[in-house]
Amino acid sequence: MSDILVSEQSATGADGSGRPSGRLLEVEDLRVEFRTRDGVAKVINGVTYHVDAGETLAVLGESGSGKSVTAQTIMGILDTPPGFVTGGQVRFHGKDMLKMSAEERRRIRGEGIAMIFQDALSALNPVFTVGFQIAEQFRVRRGMSRADAKKRAIEMLDQVKIPNAKGRYSNYPHQFSGGMRQRAMIAMSLALDPEVLIADEPTTALDVTVQAQIMDLLAELQRERRMGLILITHDLGVVADVADRIAVMYAGRIVEEANVYDLYAKPAHPYTLGLLDSIPRMDEKGQQLRTIKGLPPNLMNIPPGCPFNPRCPMAQPVCREKLPPLLQIGSGRASACHFAEELVNRD
Repeated sequence: MSDILVSEQSATGADGSGRPSGRLLEVEDLRVEFRTRDGVAKVINGVTYHVDAGETLAVLGESGSGKSVTAQTIMGILDTPPGFVTGGQVRFHGKDMLKMSAEERRRIRGEGIAMIFQDALSALNPVFTVGFQIAEQFRVRRGMSRADAKKRAIEMLDQVKIPNAKGRYSNYPHQFSGGMRQRAMIAMSLALDPEVLIADEPTTALDVTVQAQIMDLLAELQRERRMGLILITHDLGVVADVADRIAVMYAGRIVEEANVYDLYAKPAHPYTLGLLDSIPRMDEKGQQLRTIKGLPPNLMNIPPGCPFNPRCPMAQPVCREKLPPLLQIGSGRASACHFAEELVNRD
């Protein structure tokens, strides 16, 4: 394990777990662009957020808002080219990973920060058994024998509640259902006991019952391990019961950040309000679903002013002229809207 992890993990958590307490990961003013033949796409435009030990941060937004690219940059797996980091910092225990060597980042990956990818079938290698792919981490990173690595892999499959874990060890990914593949991905991500887990759309393409099971499983494992959890999703309904804080992204920026209760009760950005209104409600059965009109902006040609202004029902001339900064509007919450105070104080 790297010197960074050894030095930082020596502190005992507040609960006596041996885990460090306090801030684990900080993303500050991160900027990423994709350089293509058609032009330069400004994909991430000054993203700032953090996650603490034992905390769940949900990162929300439509497809193309930059959620997954931010996660890939944190993990150091951004494809270059076309993606290039042009500014900002990604600090793990206060050390900027963007300035580390490839070897230093490799040591943090898996042991310090791990990631669950949104398409488990694509993330798992189809020519190796699921058990082998989990056990390989113990052999390569922990130096275990094949027998010990297999035993630990079976324990991990059992921990994520895969029935008959010992028998399923030798199954290939295509022999698992969608929910079981996602559980196997969780087992693989948690194998090296990371401090921060990034879950990128972990319930995509799963039915609602399995979605609830996966979310309950992640919450249970997080409590046991005191991990910091970054949950990336486009579905506000998925995170209502599990998130502590929510950061809403649009066009590569954080447009609102608040604790889950404040954000659901009184959103401080019209985009957040639109996302909340688009959730189907039981008391409106048979009525037409609400939507946010229009499409997200072309990241090669982001409109001047607020990027959301072409779709915003509250847009005023200032919204088309001046980019609103992300400003504090109360204790523990911020919004990038010229009319955030009016929105929060509305009846």
